[in-house]
Order: sequence, then structure tokens, then C-alpha cells
Amino acid sequence: QVQVVESGGGLVQAGGSLRLSCAASGRTFRYYAMGWFRQSPGKEREFVAAIRTIIGSTYYARSVEGRFTISKDNTKNTVYLQMNSLKPEDTAVYYCAANWGDTTRPTDSNEYNYWGQGTQVTVSS
Repeated sequence: QVQVVESGGGLVQAGGSLRLSCAASGRTFRYYAMGWFRQSPGKEREFVAAIRTIIGSTYYARSVEGRFTISKDNTKNTVYLQMNSLKPEDTAVYYCAANWGDTTRPTDSNEYNYWGQGTQVTVSS
């Protein structure tokens, strides 16, 4: 049974920082490709960031590039999303997703088999 659990959301002022964590269990963690997606009320779920297996190539949405950093600690079975210079438009429920094995389409939500329950991030102006 694979479980994906996010943590670290909260309320922050514009310009502030938050770090989201996501733990995935059930299989050898280093073989997971991991992604972060977000969804705001009335909007489609959108890609935020992803990291592929083994080599660890990273990908970012244009709206967060330069402000967000995704990283993976295989010793802790955890992926992180460091979010700096937060803006009100970053407000959303953030979801962590895992794919067993690598993916050639890390920005595509359909590539991911396992999803967390989501964590709320609210950025006040």
C-alpha cells in the first residue's frame, strides 16, 4: 500500500516563505518520480514542480521558476517544496504526487499513480 502524505502548509504574508514536505511510503523511495500540483477554487489543477528518479532532473512551472525549489531526500523518503517570495496568487491547495518509476512527462498529472490529500497554502497581501 503506497501512501503519500503532505505537510507544511499554512498562512503567510506576501513575500514570505514556506516549505512543504511530502513523505511517500510503500516502495523504494528513490525510484519514485515526485511532483507538486496545486488547485485554486474554480481553477483546474496545475503543475508546479517535479523531480525525476535517480538523476533527479527538476522541472518548474513558469509562474514559480526562480522562487520555488523542489528537492528529494531519499534517506528520509521525503520530497520538499521550498517556496520563497510567495504571492497571493500562489494561494491554493497543494498536492504531492508520486509515480513509481521514471516518467518522460513529469509535468503531466496523468503520469502520477499516487496522490496525497493536499495541504492548504494561503498567502495574504
